[in-house]
Amino acid sequence: MSKKEAEPKKQAAKKVEEKKPEVVPKEKPAEEPKTEKQEKAPKPEKKKKEEKGIFTLYKIEQGKVVRLRPTCERCGTGHFMADHGNRYTCGHCGFTRYKPVDNGHV
Repeated sequence: MSKKEAEPKKQAAKKVEEKKPEVVPKEKPAEEPKTEKQEKAPKPEKKKKEEKGIFTLYKIEQGKVVRLRPTCERCGTGHFMADHGNRYTCGHCGFTRYKPVDNGHV
């Protein structure tokens, strides 16, 4: 290697060394004086959800099993319809049957 080729490599090494940023230690933020914790208001009690299960679909009266909800007309037995206030809806096929309206007018 000649002297001319060695000189540019040395200069490049010096430039890399010069480009290194200086590490400055970070200052810790001033701590604020601790204040007493405020008491939180008690949370309101949650309402328990109605438990779901097979016992919500059937009822035993005089030794006989009575279905509490209607079954779907399309899907047949075993597919109960959901009660939505003014209608019954099948969750399997989407069939909807509206409840009769009782206005009380004569």
